[in-house]
Amino acid sequence: MSTGRWNIAVGLLVIAGFMAYGFLLVYLRDFAPGKEAWVASYSTGKHFEARLAHAHGNLFAVLNLAVGLLLPRLPVSDGRRRALGWLAITGLLMPTGILAEVYLGAPPAFVLLGGASMLAAMAWAGLIVARRGLTSASGGAS
Repeated sequence: MSTGRWNIAVGLLVIAGFMAYGFLLVYLRDFAPGKEAWVASYSTGKHFEARLAHAHGNLFAVLNLAVGLLLPRLPVSDGRRRALGWLAITGLLMPTGILAEVYLGAPPAFVLLGGASMLAAMAWAGLIVARRGLTSASGGAS
């Protein structure tokens, strides 16, 4: 039952990472020197982008958990399951790309690639379920 294992593991680790990042954001808002400037830029600039990364990082991590739990029940080949799983993991380039923009001045290419990958993964999984349903734990169709 290794199908989906990486999505679950990566999802849990990314949730932990973005939770820790959330603590950093709380520190910057409430305790850091110059916190007034950080609070003043709440809806603009780096602060807004940092909050976008935090929210999307946790959302995309949870989506990877869902994909990891769903993959073993999809009535498709192992190759397609693997491709779908990696497409969802590639989606994590979106929130990490936002952080790269904020802290490293990186171009938005990773954000766009990650967002498109997660969109494709969710659409593909949805179409599979709509067309073929799911298999039960015992292997029969449901």
